[in-house]
Amino acid sequence: MKKILDVISEALEEAFEQAGYERKYGKAALSNRPDLCEFQCNGALAAAKAFHKAPMQIAEDVAAVLTGADTPVFEEIQAVKPGFLNMKLSKAFLSDYLDRMASEFKFGLSETTTPLSIIVDYGGPNVAKPLHVGHLRSAIIGESIKRICRYMGNHVIGDIHLGDWGLQMGLIITELSHRQPELVYFDESFTGDYPKEAPFTISELEEIYPTASARQKEDEAYREEALKATFDLQNGRRGYHALWEHIMQISVEDLKKNYRNLNVYFDWWKGESDVQKYIPDMVAEMKKDGFAYESDGALVVDVSEESDQKEVPPCMILKSDGAALYTTTDLATLKERRSLADPDHIIYVVDKRQEMHFLQVFRCAKKTGILKEDVKLDFLGFGTMNGKDGKPFKTREGGVMRLETLLSDINEEMYKKISDNHAVDEEEGRETAKLVALAAVKYGDLSNQATKDYVFDIDKFTSFEGNTGPYILYTIVRIKSVLSRFSEEGGSFAGLEINEAGDPTEKELELALTKFISVIETAYEELAPHKICAYIYEVANAFNRFYHENKILTEEDEKKKRGYIGLIKLTKELLEECIALLGFDAPERM
Repeated sequence: MKKILDVISEALEEAFEQAGYERKYGKAALSNRPDLCEFQCNGALAAAKAFHKAPMQIAEDVAAVLTGADTPVFEEIQAVKPGFLNMKLSKAFLSDYLDRMASEFKFGLSETTTPLSIIVDYGGPNVAKPLHVGHLRSAIIGESIKRICRYMGNHVIGDIHLGDWGLQMGLIITELSHRQPELVYFDESFTGDYPKEAPFTISELEEIYPTASARQKEDEAYREEALKATFDLQNGRRGYHALWEHIMQISVEDLKKNYRNLNVYFDWWKGESDVQKYIPDMVAEMKKDGFAYESDGALVVDVSEESDQKEVPPCMILKSDGAALYTTTDLATLKERRSLADPDHIIYVVDKRQEMHFLQVFRCAKKTGILKEDVKLDFLGFGTMNGKDGKPFKTREGGVMRLETLLSDINEEMYKKISDNHAVDEEEGRETAKLVALAAVKYGDLSNQATKDYVFDIDKFTSFEGNTGPYILYTIVRIKSVLSRFSEEGGSFAGLEINEAGDPTEKELELALTKFISVIETAYEELAPHKICAYIYEVANAFNRFYHENKILTEEDEKKKRGYIGLIKLTKELLEECIALLGFDAPERM
């Protein structure tokens, strides 16, 4: 189904041609003066020079063609100085367009004709450490990007990319060996089967790592011990690998639980450990092909380009002691991804402070042939989530807040608001509160452009008024309530046809709904979930104005009443589709 702007532009192109000008000037745009008109065309201004005519004359010629034509698109066409065409849509055309949207798969959105294989890299937590608020943006933005890309008809894989192979593993093993040296995992002569049960719980594990991390900063001998444990693990020591498997099992189970609470799901649970096998051959190939060379003992690949406006340092592949780095594992990850999925497009949803790192990795991957030249690589760097003081969000005590704690606090805040508003069954109230709290958090984040820092304001995000997730859900629930009452009163949803708008609020809502296809396509092309947020806020506002100005269920004209129901039913379905792309759902009632 064609976008509304494309339909309008086609009518304009035809009119420009009939008036004796070129079709290319007939492009429509949304009006920047909605008080004057709904759509505009500035083509006459551009055509004036080519045709040696005053823009106003050209605009009047085109307006005359459209006014005299038997076109169903426009209700009103005006040529205004210095040469604009101001347009209002025909109410009949508008209602017909929405009826077709309501009957089409995905409301008329055309999926891509050449589906891509896309990998979205988001999440990036380290195992054995609890998720904290610093993990929130990657999870929320990445999940939405994955859903939007998939909605457009692509094959999309979401990969968590775990940090599961670095020094933190050596630190945990070392701390455990100090606490429980009698464990069989530390006996190098042991040849039997290791226990199936881990010698620690997730709570103990989450205490072990920060203790070890703090100690290694003060105790050089302890740090050396941890580095050796890391080396031994990575070189196949049986007992350490068995401990690593316990750490992974317990950590991943806990991570899955926490991500489920965020309504975030990964297709691949891969990490740095999965790609270690690729590194030796990858390094050897870089050396053999002349890309990698030694610099101060380290192995590097030059990735600078003549057009660079600022210095881009060489991409370090191995440190002077032969150890791998994040660049090494990130390049090996690309090698594995090519082997497993042969992607056309890889999107990294990562803190924007890592931009230089990924610039180096991307260039190195293309230069050395790890990836094909035509693979698209996108770095979607997100800004910082700050507190009201403008500094990175912390607990009241100044520490980094656990994600579980943050969500629990917001769930309680939402439950209190819901139960204070009216009497609710506790179980239902708490389930509703979880849905609304998640909408508050996700919408609060996604309504901001991803690359910008933003203030995480719980009071604002949990409000039922203004540009918030709860306001959007309240609007959906309000529509559900009207539709439910319509059905209870014997109304049928079969054969609904949307009215030709009878008042300004009805037409405003109808016009807002027509933007759906364009908004989703733009959000996909620009990797911009905030465009969807802006759209659903516009739709929600338009619906609420329409709702307050019109008596829907008490309308005596049955045809008009059914037209209202058709309109709000489509509104609900579009809003629900959009919030699903943002990664949250609406309750049945609030």
